[in-house]
Amino acid sequence: MDYKAIAQQTAEQVLAYNQDIYGWKVVKSAKKVTVSSKASRIFHGNLYRIEGIIPESAAHLSDFLYKSEHRVSWDKSLKGFNVLHKIDSDTRICHTITQSFAMGSISPRDFIDLVHIKHCEGNMDIISTRSVDFPGYPPSSHYVRGYNHPSGYVCSPLKENPAYSKLVMFVQTEMKGKLPASVIEKSMPSNLVSLFLNVKDGIKTHKIPPVRARHSSHTSVHKKK
Repeated sequence: MDYKAIAQQTAEQVLAYNQDIYGWKVVKSAKKVTVSSKASRIFHGNLYRIEGIIPESAAHLSDFLYKSEHRVSWDKSLKGFNVLHKIDSDTRICHTITQSFAMGSISPRDFIDLVHIKHCEGNMDIISTRSVDFPGYPPSSHYVRGYNHPSGYVCSPLKENPAYSKLVMFVQTEMKGKLPASVIEKSMPSNLVSLFLNVKDGIKTHKIPPVRARHSSHTSVHKKK
């Protein structure tokens, strides 16, 4: 499996979602976080867009989100996180285990995800996620194995104040198991607001290491004209 090619394709897909301004319906707005959704074109479910402002530079924010070895210490939605394989400095395969949510009606899921960071023009960063198969980590009897279709974060400097960031998150998760769609659709918006706030609170309470200077050798994703 060409993980690098899949990672690059997923980053392009997340960029396309970010540039898509049509068809979104606001389903939740709370604590300065807006959640919108539209029907996914990939599976029978929704693509969610979550956006708000983070009082931190885009470079620090993306570094914090990508280098997430200590994610369980601040992300309350997870009970387990492990980097299984580092393909290169920008691409890794991770195993995550979620907490139960929706008052316990949705049990914990686990995911094997290909995570990739791409630095773009205008100091915008894309951290893309997509589920993959990885040798040695088949589904277990302990958790339902979920599947993340192209998802991720887009971090960009806030135009009015570059020391702050606009963070847009895209979530396109297939929960699997025998769950009624109505349960997922009812619970997701509030949980996605909480997910965004986890990032906002986590970056304030956890020390961020200095961001290494970015070299021109990084491959860029160019905005579509």
